[in-house]
Amino acid sequence: MEDKVLLSLQDLSKNFHVNGGTLKAVNHVNFDIKKGETVGLVGESGCGKSTLGRTVMGIYSPTSGKILYDGEELHVKSAKDRLEYVKKAQMIFQDPYASLNPRMTVGDIIAEGMEIHKMYDDDKRKKKVQELLELVGLNKEHANRFPHEFSGGQRQRIGIARALAIEPEFLVCDEPISALDVSIQSQVINLLIDLQKELGLTYLFIAHDLDIVRYISDRIVVMYLGHVVEIAEANEVYNHALHPYSQALLSAVPIPDPDLESQKQRIILQGDVPSPINLPDGCPFVGRCSRACDKCHSDKPQLVEVEPNHFVACHNIEKEEKCMFSSLVVL
Repeated sequence: MEDKVLLSLQDLSKNFHVNGGTLKAVNHVNFDIKKGETVGLVGESGCGKSTLGRTVMGIYSPTSGKILYDGEELHVKSAKDRLEYVKKAQMIFQDPYASLNPRMTVGDIIAEGMEIHKMYDDDKRKKKVQELLELVGLNKEHANRFPHEFSGGQRQRIGIARALAIEPEFLVCDEPISALDVSIQSQVINLLIDLQKELGLTYLFIAHDLDIVRYISDRIVVMYLGHVVEIAEANEVYNHALHPYSQALLSAVPIPDPDLESQKQRIILQGDVPSPINLPDGCPFVGRCSRACDKCHSDKPQLVEVEPNHFVACHNIEKEEKCMFSSLVVL
């Protein structure tokens, strides 16, 4: 991993206009991804993870804020600009069953990006498709088959091969293993790790499974209701999470040892998740945090560095003193 910043999100927001008002899916997000790094993005369903990933890819246009790629502000409104960007950045989608065109052969699916970008002649493209299939653990003979002939894990490998076809340097992995069997998940994760080492790729890895995120990620970004509430190195988040929401998420991770699992203290959050259309004035977590003070109800906490490379958005965290959040309900 290099120190060079490849992707920088600066005060990034994405809103959607709905009948009830404005849905704030991504709310003033700030963080960087370094070249060769894997940043894991976690949070409960509906917190804005996939929307953030799609905004980074240019599928959605930001409502406000900036996306800097390799030091330059990203503009993907024109077809030309988008074509140049997707040559550098690609996406692996969540559902391997829906993300592949059932009427195209695997070879045509993988070669489509190369044709659009006018890469190689026909013979070279065919050879490249075969190389990519072997790279992701499939046979070159699979190029003539259709997606319905493959299992879920094999289809996701095809999706990875398609993403790598135009030789990108950055991949957004939007829950790439959530639709797969547990036995297949580890194979796909190890494949992504091997490809990163071999090709020098950079990942934004979006997932629900916190154990897998810890395994693959260098740093972890925790999102809640469109806001980033904590950023730190993976082991630091798991061993020393400071935000009460991060602590609650980690307490829900099962432990394989039944004796340790029975002794684990589970943090149960009270209250309901507020609507992203009608966010509270202060901290977005205020309705579920029993340590909330008057300031939490009125002022939105900013993401501050409370320890080296450990950022938290919480009024109860100070630089010299770690808050224990002891008033959360514990089973």
